Amino acid sequence: MLNIIEINDFSAPALDIYARLNENQLVHYFEPELGLFIAESPNVIERALKAGYEPISFLMERKNIEKEMKQILDRCDHVPVYTADLEVLTKLTGFHLTRGALCAMKRREYPSVKEICKRAKRIAILENVVNPTNVGAIFRSAAALHMDAVLLTPGCSDPLYRRASRVSMGTVFQVPWTYIGSRSSDWPNPLLITIKELGFKTAAMALSDNSVSIDDPNLMNEEKLAIILGTEGDGLADATIADCDYTVKIPMSHGVDSLNVAAASAVAFWQLGNKN
Repeated sequence: MLNIIEINDFSAPALDIYARLNENQLVHYFEPELGLFIAESPNVIERALKAGYEPISFLMERKNIEKEMKQILDRCDHVPVYTADLEVLTKLTGFHLTRGALCAMKRREYPSVKEICKRAKRIAILENVVNPTNVGAIFRSAAALHMDAVLLTPGCSDPLYRRASRVSMGTVFQVPWTYIGSRSSDWPNPLLITIKELGFKTAAMALSDNSVSIDDPNLMNEEKLAIILGTEGDGLADATIADCDYTVKIPMSHGVDSLNVAAASAVAFWQLGNKN
């Protein structure tokens, strides 16, 4: 039997995770144990569950209990389901719920870089990409366009943030990923050296006089390749570019000098992804 709980009291402590805690507070919710994240929309929740994440509770529009969320809830009949009309939920959370459903889930330990990369031929490395929308869009492109894994420097936005996972359409639960190191000072080296020791050639996506085109035959024929994308606005750090095996550009026209990092990732992944 489903554990349906009608929302009558906005101040109920069980609703704090949806109404009064920010993303960073959720990360540290069970400190020193791992915290929580919020998955939004049936599609994202479904992919998180398939990936083995444990649900703590649901918050959803009443009509979705017997519609879009029914199959999910039937598999989670022990989990509390807090419900009300959409207008009430919007007032509670402060935003309009995408397709009327949220789920609080437990985080898991990050896998090691070696574990993520051991069978990978093509990986993406994100350097200090801080916008969760861009992180989510990059993951969606990585899933669709033949990337085997994604690594993130410590300065990147968390792929499990609600907006990032929603924009990714839940692909953050399908593409293997982890953080590369815990201190920003360790990037690019010694962390970039670690990537090379795992057998990857490194390709910095950047505009430079010394760059090669993205369709360069030598680049495309590398057995193992790490495609490195930089932060919004400034792009990759000079030190990162200097330490990479290739500097790679996407040819432009009409006087356009660069693409948004999410758009650039889609082009790079399509051209250089592991299509085998």
